[in-house]
Amino acid sequence: MSDDHGVDLQSAIARLRVLPLGTDGILIETGGLDESLALFGALLAQPVAGLLDVVPAARTVAVRFLPSLLPVRSLLAVIRSLPKSRDAATSGRLVEIPVHYDGADLDEVARLTGLSVDEVVRRHTDAVHTVAFTGFAPGFAYLSGGDPALDVPRRDVPRTAVPAGAVALAAGFSGVYPRESPGGWQLLGRTTVPMWDLSERVPALLQPGMRVRFVAVPEREGGVDLDGVTTPHGDDRTEEARVGSPTTAPVALRAATVEHAADPAVSPTRALVVSAPGPFSIIEDLGRPGRSGLGVSRSGAMDHRALREANRLVGSSTGSPALEMAYGGLVATARGDLVVAIAGAPVAITVDRGGDRIAGVVGAPFALDDGDVLEVGAPPRGVYSYLAVRGGWLVDPVLDSASGDVLAGLGPERLQAGDELVVARGWSESVAAAAPHVQRNVSGPDEVTFLDVVLGPRDDWFTDEALARLTEQEWTVTPQSNRIGLRLEGAVPLDRAVTDELDSEATVSGALQIPPDGQPVLFMADHPVTGGYPVVACVVGDQLDRAAQVPIGARVRFRAVPGPALTGRAAAAAAAASSPGAGSGPRSEAADTAPVGPPAAVPERGDAA
Repeated sequence: MSDDHGVDLQSAIARLRVLPLGTDGILIETGGLDESLALFGALLAQPVAGLLDVVPAARTVAVRFLPSLLPVRSLLAVIRSLPKSRDAATSGRLVEIPVHYDGADLDEVARLTGLSVDEVVRRHTDAVHTVAFTGFAPGFAYLSGGDPALDVPRRDVPRTAVPAGAVALAAGFSGVYPRESPGGWQLLGRTTVPMWDLSERVPALLQPGMRVRFVAVPEREGGVDLDGVTTPHGDDRTEEARVGSPTTAPVALRAATVEHAADPAVSPTRALVVSAPGPFSIIEDLGRPGRSGLGVSRSGAMDHRALREANRLVGSSTGSPALEMAYGGLVATARGDLVVAIAGAPVAITVDRGGDRIAGVVGAPFALDDGDVLEVGAPPRGVYSYLAVRGGWLVDPVLDSASGDVLAGLGPERLQAGDELVVARGWSESVAAAAPHVQRNVSGPDEVTFLDVVLGPRDDWFTDEALARLTEQEWTVTPQSNRIGLRLEGAVPLDRAVTDELDSEATVSGALQIPPDGQPVLFMADHPVTGGYPVVACVVGDQLDRAAQVPIGARVRFRAVPGPALTGRAAAAAAAASSPGAGSGPRSEAADTAPVGPPAAVPERGDAA
């Protein structure tokens, strides 16, 4: 049994529906937000070897695990053995956020609700919200539990830029924009309390399960009167509630990784000085797993195997940062003597040494003398090549990773002319032998690449004809593809059997999400943490390297393979709830993020569109 403030987990677990999420994940359907947060908290309170990530959402909890350490049968046994009762929303710590209510949409919200402006503010500040889950940007939290009278739709036309600190609501949720970004929610006001700050031990102020109260503060000349902030909790507030004085300083989202070219005569560092960066080059390592609770995906290299191989060739640790080059094009000058290697897509390598042009080989280390100019051509097949250096590239990590995340705005930015790739003084191992086999996963522009997929978690949202079409027809990679995802186009789109909107839920690398146009988007390294379009299948994890190397204009075919064997009570629940409409219902969050252009142009459709 549960008490007045808890969730009866024993009863909830007995009726859970468990769905496959690729080969190393499951999606657990719950009865609602309280059950999701209770299950999320119970799993976090019981550390289990092999449990990689737990992501709550409005009606689901996604669990990713390492099958070699935690088989799915063992994971389900862990879930069934969780405590009988667990506090949910009411157990979260309270954070109070001062707000100056002068938002551009305040009058429109009043009109839509039939309330006065003062009543809108009163109802927004009287409610105690719960952090339901995180979404499209680091530090953005979807806050549930607001006054039902304030349930208003999103704007018909999203804004191209919403300022950092904007307090907004839409579709039953409230939220605070952690950084300037596009957005379609209704703007009520602003706060200068940072939602995301890399100088803090935990950068995200708000995390699932916490409670939030907005506090209206009066305006005084020159800004917000902080002394006017009062709360009914007084000195009983937790340390998390004492967020301190708001600051107008920019919130740190990135960390510097490369420096603009210094004077070679005075600089003691070894480096590559970039004169041409190529179409899209960025520093990556193996990513930052386990950060979904902060609204941060794993990110990392698009082709893990090629990154590891490049580092082996120069004797660096296999997970060291390397320069990821999409379609080659790099031109850079060596300052000092370097040993480098390139793996991945088979680019042409030329070293200009005082007028002598020397050819390099992909999959083999080669030397750069001081003053040598390295030129990397475009690959005839594949997409991504990785440039590693003996000693490693010097990078300031963000959340323990050197990876640049183009969607979240974390880590290294896209390489530009004038940047320096500085060589670190890392410990080195023996240089590996030449490895021409590293190109085995690289697809040609005229080839069809076969990728294995596990159907689900939302394959029952599609017609039988659509599921057959998923694996029977070819899909072309379009130019709108990027590190966020590959946008695919088939001759006939996939039709849905369930037309309701889906409550937002966790997404993973390899998820095949189907937007309303029926053309799949294959989520890649920098995918959003949550999304609101159904995922029909997930690409098997060890084939994501192969998917990354499919160039624009090339074609892919999918082959359905068995997923995790859901056994016992979970399997019975899944079988009993296998009707096409199971799990459907009004979506309580906005549409999902999908790549529709270059990274800078991708709208945060997890929030706005």
